[in-house]
Amino acid sequence: MDSSRQRRAPLIGYSDRLSASAGETIEFKLSADGADRTTPRQVRSWLMHCICADPNPAGPGIIERSAGDWYEDSEHAVVEQAFQAGSCGTSPNVELPSDATIIELSAIIWPTLLDGSSQCILSWGALALCINDDNILFVQLGERVLCLAEPLSERRWFRVELILQRKGVQLEAILQQFSIDKSVPADHQGGSADCKRSATVIDAAQLDLLLADAHRVVVAARQIDGRLQQYYNGKLEAPCIRATNPLQDRTWSVSWDFSRDMHSRTVADCESRELPLTLHNLPTRAMTGSQWQGDEMCWRHAAEQYAAIHFHDDDLVAFNWSSTFSFTVPDDMPSGIYVMRISDGDHDDAMPFFVCAPAGKPGNRICMLVPTFTYAIYGNHARPDWHPGWQQRIEDWNAYPCNPAEYPGYGLSTYNHHRDGSGICHASHRRPLFNLRPGYSTFGESSCSGLRHFQADSHLWAWLDAMNLGFDVITDRELHEQGVACIAAYDVLLTSSHPEYHTMESLDALQQYRDGGGHLSYLGGNGFYWRIAVHPEQADVLEIRRAEAGIRAWASEPGEYYHAFDGQYGGLWRRNGRPPQRLCGLGFSAQGEFNGSHYRRCNHDPAFDWIFRGIDSNIIGDFGLSGGGAAGFELDRADYRLGTPTNATILATSEGHGDDFILVPEEMLTHLTTLPGAPTEELLHANIIWFEVAGGGSVFAVGSITFCGSLPCNDFDNPVSRLLLNVVEHVLHNE
Repeated sequence: MDSSRQRRAPLIGYSDRLSASAGETIEFKLSADGADRTTPRQVRSWLMHCICADPNPAGPGIIERSAGDWYEDSEHAVVEQAFQAGSCGTSPNVELPSDATIIELSAIIWPTLLDGSSQCILSWGALALCINDDNILFVQLGERVLCLAEPLSERRWFRVELILQRKGVQLEAILQQFSIDKSVPADHQGGSADCKRSATVIDAAQLDLLLADAHRVVVAARQIDGRLQQYYNGKLEAPCIRATNPLQDRTWSVSWDFSRDMHSRTVADCESRELPLTLHNLPTRAMTGSQWQGDEMCWRHAAEQYAAIHFHDDDLVAFNWSSTFSFTVPDDMPSGIYVMRISDGDHDDAMPFFVCAPAGKPGNRICMLVPTFTYAIYGNHARPDWHPGWQQRIEDWNAYPCNPAEYPGYGLSTYNHHRDGSGICHASHRRPLFNLRPGYSTFGESSCSGLRHFQADSHLWAWLDAMNLGFDVITDRELHEQGVACIAAYDVLLTSSHPEYHTMESLDALQQYRDGGGHLSYLGGNGFYWRIAVHPEQADVLEIRRAEAGIRAWASEPGEYYHAFDGQYGGLWRRNGRPPQRLCGLGFSAQGEFNGSHYRRCNHDPAFDWIFRGIDSNIIGDFGLSGGGAAGFELDRADYRLGTPTNATILATSEGHGDDFILVPEEMLTHLTTLPGAPTEELLHANIIWFEVAGGGSVFAVGSITFCGSLPCNDFDNPVSRLLLNVVEHVLHNE
């Protein structure tokens, strides 16, 4: 796929980091479509403090305040910056021995997209093993094309070879394709039907021309006119170039074993280790190879069975644009949510970032935990239900105009698929993320605001501002890198609407905070659900394996459940022995369309009347900017079997959910039975709970993604707002 032909945004940018604290620098990288160095576009930048990112005129609207005290408006000359999709591997220049009489190129492949496009498997200069427009293996030898008679098959293993052998003044060229797929019947394995072969003879002088120059080896693509093209889609293993002189009993080869250095962006060559293969656009590693037997699921235990890399022509994880300007966080800048806005007069963009308090030096007693890992994992999610009709409401609301479905060339999210149908498992914030913008609407035809993630979380920030509750910001990046030290000093820690993705380190930090005497308010749904890994060489890149269970956009192939980045089992935290109930008392139970209902108070113990102070009705949250109700879309419930503490008190339970709500797969056994043993309809709800832990900590959890969307209603004067304020004030005042 040639991303240079994809639609481009007229003015766009991203930052190299999403969070920083005093003294740390954020680099902003901008691109103006069509502008070059001779005619750069003049772009102004200015800084705003983000209070609310919801464009819905029925709510507070987009609220931003000038942050000019910490950043002076600036002008920048901006040019177009390039990016190209497609993963491959490239080596330094390889020089074959000039006296070689036999040259062989070979690889083992498992094609996944034979769609009539030209694809290159392995190339060295003019020599290239390729797949033509008829999905047939071929090689170009000067003016002559050597190809096989029958096309390749998708999702089958083949060994492909090109052999060039000098015979006097002639050069014999042999192209071979062997099926090594285990699905081929045993009596065909190794038989004549298993091998496709074609041969021709050309002038041997062409071999001398090939050997005259050094070229870099390219795996899964080809370099034409200095540009990588013809990207291959599929798994590939054991690429090798071998040169032989039988008369002198000399053999020289360069090859790469993809079962080595599984976490790395480079693969050392098997012989000299002086010709490493650099992987571009992060193809997927720790993939089952041609030798996988199905008896070992962890690549660390049988690496030789995981010797394949899956390449895609649309792999595009992180950009490498040059910095246009930078911003160093001043010492006196308050922690909070900020937006670097840019404009050339006709086009605009906005790049959010988060200023954190230094570890152990809080500016406030309340901390807002921002889920940047989840933002990145969902980054550029192109929804399948998007259509141009959404634009009318976007224009009416003056909302953010660009949608990932219109700009797929910038790379999609881990909730989308590659062109070959495999799931996208890598994510990064180091590229323009359209859905990480103030005013972006996820559900363009929703009867409400239709927000998720950054924009939906701003309902909570706006509530804190309206209640005059000072707060600091910490992101899950700091949790991962600094541990509990970055949050230990806070009395109250509030999560956002959907803190779904976590590493072991970030989850450990939250557990230690709670057990060390901190108060955790879990104000969302479907939280602490998936396990992810951070790339050890490129910390902005995240990996997700959607293993076995869970509501998921795609499923990992059997045997591919373990992360390449850290070697750990991926998938649900529940499958890793850490159900969300063990941390916050609630775990994912049901999902429906983007609509909400209400909670009903079910506990009237006077000991908990303080939580309901000022609330007259037992019905709570039958309104909201998200789904129309405080309990909706994705719901979490208590389950003592999965780890809800025995002293947890269920205060309220949601009700009135429609027929569109279903039980999550991990709770289902058959069409009639569930894992908890209760009827399905009894499990389709959210709980509000409170419990205390031995170390002096406490937890308040609401179990619904749409809860925070009810906070701004009636100018923040409503029962949901009162409920949360009661909890926060109770903790702050040690009542």
